[in-house]
Amino acid sequence: MGVITKPDIKPLLNKILVGDCIRQLKKIPSNSVDVVFADPPYNLQLAGNLTRPDQSRVDGVDNEWDKFDTFKAYDKFTRDWMSECQRVLKDNGTLWVIGSYHNIFRVGTVLQDLGFWILNDIIWRKSNPMPNFRGKRFTNAHETMIWASKSEQSKNVTFNYDAMKAMNDDLQMRSDWVLPICNGGERLKNKDGNKVHPTQKPESLLHRVILSSTNKGDVILDPFFGTGTTGAVAKKLGRNFIGLERDKSYIKAATARIKAVDATDDEALKVTQGKRALPRVPFGTLVERGMINPGDRLYDHSRRHAVQVRADGSIACKDASGSIHKIGAHVQGAEACNGWTYWHVKKGNNMMPIDMFRQQIRAEMGSE
Repeated sequence: MGVITKPDIKPLLNKILVGDCIRQLKKIPSNSVDVVFADPPYNLQLAGNLTRPDQSRVDGVDNEWDKFDTFKAYDKFTRDWMSECQRVLKDNGTLWVIGSYHNIFRVGTVLQDLGFWILNDIIWRKSNPMPNFRGKRFTNAHETMIWASKSEQSKNVTFNYDAMKAMNDDLQMRSDWVLPICNGGERLKNKDGNKVHPTQKPESLLHRVILSSTNKGDVILDPFFGTGTTGAVAKKLGRNFIGLERDKSYIKAATARIKAVDATDDEALKVTQGKRALPRVPFGTLVERGMINPGDRLYDHSRRHAVQVRADGSIACKDASGSIHKIGAHVQGAEACNGWTYWHVKKGNNMMPIDMFRQQIRAEMGSE
């Protein structure tokens, strides 16, 4: 009996699979994708031409790929592509799907019916939205993204919280993102000066999506690839992509666009990480390594308290012994203490925080 090998995703990486998205999705191995970003047809249900006050025609979405006969047909289409995306996602993978009021509520219903677990809904508030030319409704100035894990049981979902906080000037990133629509030099146009794609998304939006929920080398699947915004940003940020697209003009534009992107060097791709993401180093490791020896004394910065280091990595004061954190709290009469920053060793005339030794060990771990 022959050995059954697991299908390999490597031949599909950084390629555009040409054809119907649902048929192409079936070519992707199960549990092989880290993140899906989906910008599906919105089913806009537009009737007639839309004109500006000067009677010039608005270049809106009237493509065949956005037209469905009934809501029932749209719901079936949504369930079909989303079920396949759920299959190919890793157990800790996540799905992003973007839409307008025309479709996002229907998409959200299907998503929850399939067992996805919603993590956030993100409001993309457009800083330069298209006006409502007919003047009969509020200006549509936002779109909604749903970010969901594969299931309620998903664990270790990637969220680069500290990177997002750093991007937002050390403030926690909110769920309302103010970003401009795609325009200017970023907007792809054909030789006649017309938009190549009517709903091209801005790279700034994908930059934030990818940076927040993936790591270097991860695989991002875009089942509605269009002109390749996901692929261009993925390449720039050191991620892999798989694009699915059936329109040859979009594929041609996406291929040229991605080819022109320069990959970013590894050092520039590093992102801010919180302490929870750093490897754990027990104080006992410093004793084992001889950085601090049994019998050495530790002091607080003002030298009010002194303790002795034991061979097992515990420390002792006059009336108690325990971890660097427990005894740090004890001598201060406090409920808690970060022993790494509280305790110091004497080096000549200087006091050195023991955390410096921990950082040295962590740096060695990172270089392995």
